[in-house]
Amino acid sequence: MAISKPELACVYSALILADDDIDVTGEKIQTILKAANVEVEPYWPGLFAKALETANVKDLITNIGAAVGAAPAAGAAAAAPADEAKVEKKEEKKKEEESEEEDDDMGFGLFE
Repeated sequence: MAISKPELACVYSALILADDDIDVTGEKIQTILKAANVEVEPYWPGLFAKALETANVKDLITNIGAAVGAAPAAGAAAAAPADEAKVEKKEEKKKEEESEEEDDDMGFGLFE
């Protein structure tokens, strides 16, 4: 399902207001949209304000993963060993780079 431009504009406006700790109202959303030179149907700002009047937008954003079920959590646990392997590879690569740098510091170069 694709999100429409008016919806996206209202979402961004609501996020801006929430980030600045300003109450999300239809009038304030409309003010931001006018400042951004974005035209939407007159009902969009009020619709978003009504939907968000009882919600704490910052909590919605920070707790987005809390509503996810156990299956994705199990997938994340399975991905952890792969992440550890990546970290180990990075550490090995870093050690290799350091050893190459040590070769350069031997006081002579190949083309000197």
